[in-house]
Amino acid sequence: MFTLHKLQSALRNNYVRAALLALTVSLAILLGLRAEVPQDSTPVLRSQDIALVTALPSRRAQLEYLLVAAPQSEAPRYIFKFKQDDKLYVVKVPGTTHLSLEREVLLRNNIPYAIARDDYLASHKAVMQDDDDNKLARVLGFLSRHVIDILLVGLALFLLKQALPGMGVSATVLTPDQLGGSMDDLIGMEDIKQEVLHLEDMIRNRALYKEHAIDKPFNVMLTGPAGTGKTKLAGYLAKRLDIPLIQASASALESGYVGGGSKALHALYRKACARGKCIIFLDEAQGLFMPRGRGEKKWEDDTANTLLGLLDGVRSDKGEGVIWVVASNFDEASTRMDEAMLRRFSVKINFRLPNKAERRELLRSFLARKADGCVDWDDLQLDHVAEITANLSPAVLQTVVERASMLAIQENKIINTELMFRAFERATIGLTDRATTAEKTRQRERVALHELGHFFMQIDPWLREGLSLAEVKERSPLLKISTESVSKLGALGYVLSASDDVALRTLEELERDVIQLYGGVAAEELFYGPRGISVGSQNDIEKATSMLDLMVNKLSMYSRSKIDHSHFKGKEAGLDQVQAKADELYSYTLKAIADYREPIEQLKGVLMDQYVLSKDAIFALLEQQKLKD
Repeated sequence: MFTLHKLQSALRNNYVRAALLALTVSLAILLGLRAEVPQDSTPVLRSQDIALVTALPSRRAQLEYLLVAAPQSEAPRYIFKFKQDDKLYVVKVPGTTHLSLEREVLLRNNIPYAIARDDYLASHKAVMQDDDDNKLARVLGFLSRHVIDILLVGLALFLLKQALPGMGVSATVLTPDQLGGSMDDLIGMEDIKQEVLHLEDMIRNRALYKEHAIDKPFNVMLTGPAGTGKTKLAGYLAKRLDIPLIQASASALESGYVGGGSKALHALYRKACARGKCIIFLDEAQGLFMPRGRGEKKWEDDTANTLLGLLDGVRSDKGEGVIWVVASNFDEASTRMDEAMLRRFSVKINFRLPNKAERRELLRSFLARKADGCVDWDDLQLDHVAEITANLSPAVLQTVVERASMLAIQENKIINTELMFRAFERATIGLTDRATTAEKTRQRERVALHELGHFFMQIDPWLREGLSLAEVKERSPLLKISTESVSKLGALGYVLSASDDVALRTLEELERDVIQLYGGVAAEELFYGPRGISVGSQNDIEKATSMLDLMVNKLSMYSRSKIDHSHFKGKEAGLDQVQAKADELYSYTLKAIADYREPIEQLKGVLMDQYVLSKDAIFALLEQQKLKD
């Protein structure tokens, strides 16, 4: 069956293009020859000598005819021919001179003349040309006369292509041979792989599913954090099914005109239908899933309404082979979404962040792609690297590996655990600068005390349980303490700790997190007094406030009634209870940190001198102090 895609494919053939070009040129020549008027072969003698016109009365008897061409123009032309003469004379005169010649010579001497008609000029084109005429001059003259017209036409064409609604949609069409990778590239993620294989089976065996009244298995919704492989999976699916992939960004659909997104979606759908069987992959589409009717302007939901209709349109024969795969960084569990839109998707695949074992295999896979000798496998503890990279997506893990390669090249080293650790720090925290705080001794001292306050309140619960330093070190997620500035965070120092895969935090753990956040400001108050607290604690206090609001108002952790109080109160919701709990936890922090005044003061000097202390270095210093005591 003939389709628009087959025509487009045929036009890509160079022989077809050459044949069409030859046909077009032949038609143009044929039409041009048919439109060409035969020209008079009489030789033309051009001149600007007015005396030839004033001498006409004396040669009146010999004059065969006299014509005036373009009498109203700036340069009229006198065209005359004498009997017994095979030449045609053309005298070009200024417009003002023509009026005098007509009155003083032609009319006074009763010399017959006529205005040259268009048919005469068409067969005598040479009479209107000048001796200095050439193609370039004529082209330049035309351009100078029509420059504004050309600019307006060009602007109109640009607007038709780029500015009108639905005309500027950018979609990338990828054929199966252009798609790289395979399902094996999804390290781990066995649950997601099974979902994809199930989806593939649904598409291949549609008739079987129709027997169970499942007539539209082609609407697929991919959700999950950024960088988890949603885009790659759409490509893998297209490659396995051996069909093209049409990829577009939902944010690029909107053109700024009312109805622009709707027209762009229709254009995208028509392009897909022209190809028969294919996948439309709509990325970053979270905006289309928001509940409709939120705004007062009715046209704000046009794009979402159009998508709803197209998603339901797979029942028609026209879009029977079109598979919609729509990706969003949010899902219905974390964000309120439009119910009608969600019902359009019979298949929902939720991506997640890799666990520790999967991170280890991902890192191994990324590193294994490098040439021999680039990685020191004997000095590479992937378990340790996988532990410190908790809650990182596969895309960020690949960035960490790439950053490690950059550092290895710059420093002429081989990738090992230490280099991977530095790459993780660079990829997550950013550049650190020692020079910014090098000459600010008093500020560095405050920063050192502040960061050590965080650290000691992190390990305080285990020390109070009576655990040994070795056991505390084993449990502590600390990686390093630094007094180098970080422009990305806007901080003059930081405590770097490994995060935890477990997202479920208990009330006791949340309180410990708040106490750890308060450790920095409490250390400043311990050494500088209540009025010596700096603005460096702003970020810590903001985080602590948010956590207290979650604990008190949203989760109702301190109340027997487990309800979300924020739904029933205004901006002052639970302020008294939040403030009371903050006062309680900060008072405890201030009292607890006083027990560590001496070790903080001793570690401060070492940290000031070395700028950075690793976890091993800190616990080694604490062991030395313990032996001295």
